[in-house]
Amino acid sequence: MSEDIFRTLQKRLDQYSMGFPATESGIEIKILRYLFSEADAALFLTLTPMLETPEAVAARLELPVDKVAAHLENMARKGLLFRLEKRDTVKYGAIPFVHGLFEFQVKTLSKDLALMVEQYENEGFERAMLDSGGYFLRTIPIQRSVDATQHIAAFEDAAAMLKQKDLIVVTDCICRKRSETVDKSCGKPLEACFMFGSMGQYYLDREMGRKIDLEEAIAILKKCQEAGLVTQPATSQNPSGMCNC
Repeated sequence: MSEDIFRTLQKRLDQYSMGFPATESGIEIKILRYLFSEADAALFLTLTPMLETPEAVAARLELPVDKVAAHLENMARKGLLFRLEKRDTVKYGAIPFVHGLFEFQVKTLSKDLALMVEQYENEGFERAMLDSGGYFLRTIPIQRSVDATQHIAAFEDAAAMLKQKDLIVVTDCICRKRSETVDKSCGKPLEACFMFGSMGQYYLDREMGRKIDLEEAIAILKKCQEAGLVTQPATSQNPSGMCNC
């Protein structure tokens, strides 16, 4: 029973973002069992990335609202769902493994999970990211001259993008955090990922990041550039995040 629901969960996550492929070793199932209880997995599978209120979820599942609301909130606190609160209304939705489940463990990442994710990257997830990364992240120049024959739109400039954001939240790079957790630090800046808008607010709500002003954001961006990192915003003209990889 438990293996079946976690395999079903793996297949669902494989449909999102960069995917979540199966491996011969089954390490992906081990990761899911580490993050989710069977009850968590069952509730996650009733959701989609479309945000819903607890009342809507409870009505669809024919369960008491207070019970569903408490379970959704608990999963959001554990980084297993996305949560958005606006005008006294709270909504929840399913999230991918990346960006989502993995990144949302940034402040609670254990050595056990870090080692499992490292194994998973080596056995299948790294290939999945390479195959689909172009749909999620893109490389942009940072206030640097480019060949005049290549047209760069205004939003392609990282600093200009930051200036457009009302809310800027900075958090640790989950990939470098994973490496540091297993004593394989690359020595590059750790606090280097920006979150904006509702995603930034979620990071603040869960104390996964801190709010910064534009001046500090530009300073962090410059520090990342000088360290040889590559700035990549999510693939959107209004991205919810920007990484320095």
